[in-house]
Amino acid sequence: MARIKIPRKSTAIDMTAMCDVAFLLLTFFILTAKLKQEDPLRVDVPGASVKVNVPDVDMATITVGHGKVFFGLEGTDLRKSLLEEMGKKYTQNFTPEEIQKFSLIPTFGVPVNTLKQYLALSTEDKKKYTQPGIPTDTTTNSELFNWIYEARIVTKNLHNKELRFAIKGDSHENYPEIGKIIDVLQKQAVNKFSLITALNQGK
Repeated sequence: MARIKIPRKSTAIDMTAMCDVAFLLLTFFILTAKLKQEDPLRVDVPGASVKVNVPDVDMATITVGHGKVFFGLEGTDLRKSLLEEMGKKYTQNFTPEEIQKFSLIPTFGVPVNTLKQYLALSTEDKKKYTQPGIPTDTTTNSELFNWIYEARIVTKNLHNKELRFAIKGDSHENYPEIGKIIDVLQKQAVNKFSLITALNQGK
């Protein structure tokens, strides 16, 4: 008796569920990704053989290069409160719109007395504007000293954490310029900070 041949059917895999998961993950990463903004002060950081990631929260970065100093603070809520406190200290009345604009600026290098004019610029004009840097005289009442001090206060009040600091210095900058920043930090008993470097290739 002849064997009955059962016709073979091609195997089909339904990929609909897999595609749904892939697109959901892609959408999640796009919406939660943090866009890297161009630094207003480009510096050539020195190389290092060890890589340690800098935290994304409760962190302030002091950028030094070309004789200028820039200050950056992570967190829009912290930046809003910081500008309000600096406005009180320097008798500058910042509007809610100006505070909102400032909260979107990760790093800046403008004296307090010209900050209003800087915030009034459009996004394109801000990119073209050459920021003069934050004044850093050696007295305890320097603007950089006050930015650091008030940033520490608002971080403690809002997040109940100590603000951490990182110095991002140009590799060609003279040490006395970096030393000024370290002196300002040490005057506030901040003796622990990070130095931002670039990872050497091939090591």
